[in-house]
Amino acid sequence: MKKSIIAFGVLCCMLASCHSKQQENAAMSDKQENQVINTIMSRRSIRKYQPHPVERDKMDIILQCGINAPNGQNKQSWEVRVVDNPELLDAMKEAIAKGHPTMNPEMAKGCFRGAPTMVFIARDKSYDFSPYDCGLLAENMVLSAWSMGIGSICLGSPVRFLTDNAECIPYIEKLGFSEGYELCLCVGFGYPDETPAAKPRDWNKVKYID
Repeated sequence: MKKSIIAFGVLCCMLASCHSKQQENAAMSDKQENQVINTIMSRRSIRKYQPHPVERDKMDIILQCGINAPNGQNKQSWEVRVVDNPELLDAMKEAIAKGHPTMNPEMAKGCFRGAPTMVFIARDKSYDFSPYDCGLLAENMVLSAWSMGIGSICLGSPVRFLTDNAECIPYIEKLGFSEGYELCLCVGFGYPDETPAAKPRDWNKVKYID
């Protein structure tokens, strides 16, 4: 009788372990098969690109995904401008260099990280939540781009370089943002010419609070 009880207990432990393993495998399988999760987990910031810009029909899809991002009170407190003309991008980089004479010329030359298509996002200054709306818009764009094999990089320094000097004012004006809007974020897009490895994330910064 005692041996039967022990055997039954061992069997229960084995079944529980097997069930737990099946659940773990199922969760892993779901994660691997879920396209959204795969896109989020595999996306990397790209700093080397092939020279040709992203086709405009594909950019249209990326932009549609962007403007369908969640946003405060549905104010859609952004404006978006796309530049894929290499001559215009080069002229903007030259203006940045002229406007910052003490800057390393290579830094000015590489301020867009070689992305052949640049998206300039402006925020509505009258709405204090607009920077977050712009961030959500950008996140939708970079994820949808990655799902189509298109790399991206979010850039903050060009915002400062383009807005803190007189040399670049004509290019900000050329972007044609509405009155009351200011440049908030730049996002580069293009086909990757590198495959960077993932950088570690600090899971200790995430906590459940009971």
